[in-house]
Amino acid sequence: MFGYVTASWKELTKQEQERYGAVYCGICRRIRAQSGGAARLTLSYDMAFLALLLMSLYEPEEDGGKGPCLTHPINHRLWIDNTYVRYAADMNVALAYYNCLDDWQDDKKPSAKAMAGLLGKRLPDVEKRYPRQCGAIRDCIQRLGELEKKSCANPDEPAGVFGQLMAEILVYQEDLWAPELRQMGFHLGRFIYLLDAALDYDKDKRKGKYNPFLAMDTGKEWQRWEEYLVLAMGRCTDSFERLPLVQDKAILDNILYSGVWMNYRRKRKEEDQPHDRGSL
Repeated sequence: MFGYVTASWKELTKQEQERYGAVYCGICRRIRAQSGGAARLTLSYDMAFLALLLMSLYEPEEDGGKGPCLTHPINHRLWIDNTYVRYAADMNVALAYYNCLDDWQDDKKPSAKAMAGLLGKRLPDVEKRYPRQCGAIRDCIQRLGELEKKSCANPDEPAGVFGQLMAEILVYQEDLWAPELRQMGFHLGRFIYLLDAALDYDKDKRKGKYNPFLAMDTGKEWQRWEEYLVLAMGRCTDSFERLPLVQDKAILDNILYSGVWMNYRRKRKEEDQPHDRGSL
């Protein structure tokens, strides 16, 4: 359910690409330092968005540098480190742990079980640093499981639960901006959940897995699903635009107004293309 909140890379300037990549690399470095090297395999660009958003809002002092890493041993990469990069690294570990557990329970993937075991050893430290956020993740995942078991046919219910999860993650601290960040996170979470359900419709149907759109038993309704998505993202960006963001605003705009739609557009394009019937 992660990996959708990413930038449209080609629409970024070279400077923006470097900045975006440096934040991503910074999170990767912090995951290694805080949770071990293997945990870096779970890193998602969603967390780069989280870090950039909080960095833009609070404008912390930054450390940084340039150097090699396991995936780029020759071409040295820029990296950035600050409070919110470290926070994003911890949230990545917490979310990845429950995501791996879900993959193990649903598909019995040995790799998911192994990764959950590794991440589980680091989770208590993350929970100690961020009890509110980790508690919200745990509680929301449990509630999603309960809705899944009863094959909830109302997509608003599970989408709302995932929205509550994202709402708490976007709030780093209880301050003046917390209410707006919660609203933004809630609608972003709803968007992510509904987008994932739309894109996984065929796969879930084939595997007999829960999907709220399958539970509705109305067949594919791309137009209706798109209305859900547009409404959720519209409310998300309404809150986003009320935040006093200047630093990295162009990258954040790219992500929320273009990047989040890339997977949806690709899927619709694939389905809209006529199948090759061969020569007549």
